[in-house]
Amino acid sequence: MGMHRDELADFLRRSRGRLTPRDVGLVEGPRRRTPGLRREEVSALAGMSADYYMRLEQARSPQPSVQLLAALTRALRLTIDERDHLYLLAGHRPPEGARAGEYLRPSMLYLLDRLDGVPAQILSDLGDLLAQNDMAQALFGCVCRVAQEDRNIVLRWFTEPDVRSHFAVEEHEEHARQMVADLRAAVARRGDDAASRALVKRLQVASAEFAALWDRHEVAVRRSHPYRLMHPELGRIEFDCEVLATPAADQRLRVFTPPPGGTEALDMLRVLGPQHRHDTAATRATTRTSAATNGDGDPRTS
Repeated sequence: MGMHRDELADFLRRSRGRLTPRDVGLVEGPRRRTPGLRREEVSALAGMSADYYMRLEQARSPQPSVQLLAALTRALRLTIDERDHLYLLAGHRPPEGARAGEYLRPSMLYLLDRLDGVPAQILSDLGDLLAQNDMAQALFGCVCRVAQEDRNIVLRWFTEPDVRSHFAVEEHEEHARQMVADLRAAVARRGDDAASRALVKRLQVASAEFAALWDRHEVAVRRSHPYRLMHPELGRIEFDCEVLATPAADQRLRVFTPPPGGTEALDMLRVLGPQHRHDTAATRATTRTSAATNGDGDPRTS
């Protein structure tokens, strides 16, 4: 695993810039012309020389040790996701995480089959929609006619205006920011493989908004978040999304549950479900055929 010096330097600079002296227990003195901590403050908090830290931020340093990375994690008050990202950029395997796989596991499909009372989807770590149940199809619409290379929720969010038109306008900015931060974590965990590089490059070319958010170098795995949707037939409906990841973090089961007292949305989706089942059945049949043939289904080939 190689060291990504330029990205490591950028991540350190931006992480330092997000902190104030008060965040780390320091006194904020006068003549502070730029936001964030000074390099000397970070190096002191991490117990390393100011010269070595400066070389890290200038992409001129040798590979830092895991002990040094642990010290920087504490000094910069990094989250678990940001810590893992730091380790990967420095060329070390983080305490958690593994390479991402590409195929839908039969065990994940088994779970999806039993979640017929609520909307549920299986996504890859990069956001490729691998499978969904009837309730999810009624909630989000069928993707069976979308080209294989376009069945990605991040790509569709940033390149198809109609997709985000169904979300509450006041949440567009935060939703976009969270999607990019989650993708950044997945790309680093994969070790910057060909699939992730191709997706990021495509998004950067297609969307100036994505490119700007990507340059912010924010990292955060999405584990739960609310969804407020304007459904074309049901009007405004709300769900809470819980994200359950495989141990390798390469596939995610997204389960949408109504907030307390909001079960009427589920009842309405059940009524809509049969209108979409023909397309879903065809997609799922292809999935099962592929799984039976290969031992590991890949519904993106449907």
